[in-house]
Amino acid sequence: MGQSPAGEVHLAEMIDHTGIGVADVARSAVFYDAALGVLGLRRVMELPEGDGSDGIGYGIDFPVFWIDRFHPHSVKQHTAFAARSRAEVDAFHAAAVKAGGTDNGPPGLRGTAQGYPRGYYAAFVLDPDGNNMEAVYRGG
Repeated sequence: MGQSPAGEVHLAEMIDHTGIGVADVARSAVFYDAALGVLGLRRVMELPEGDGSDGIGYGIDFPVFWIDRFHPHSVKQHTAFAARSRAEVDAFHAAAVKAGGTDNGPPGLRGTAQGYPRGYYAAFVLDPDGNNMEAVYRGG
């Protein structure tokens, strides 16, 4: 867990990795290769195909997000990925839709009246199993 010079804990660093179940790893990989690639994530580990646990881990140096057949699929999960700019959020949305995702909220600022903090710029796309994937930039 990281701390700032003031001793504040950065909660985002508390999660080491997470993942979701998908019905078809190869089909979902097309979506995730495109959508996560624009955010700087790539395939860093692959589990063997055919034994029921096949999967792909995405990250930079180690897997931080997994898609696999081991966990239940089509349970409508939500995962938000941090973007480094509004342009990355836009690119995530475009790449995800082009790779077979379904628009679930175009890129844009989200309103404080709906409970979002000021400057919350995000886009939402449903993956091939109906999971809600989000890219968010909190830079204002």
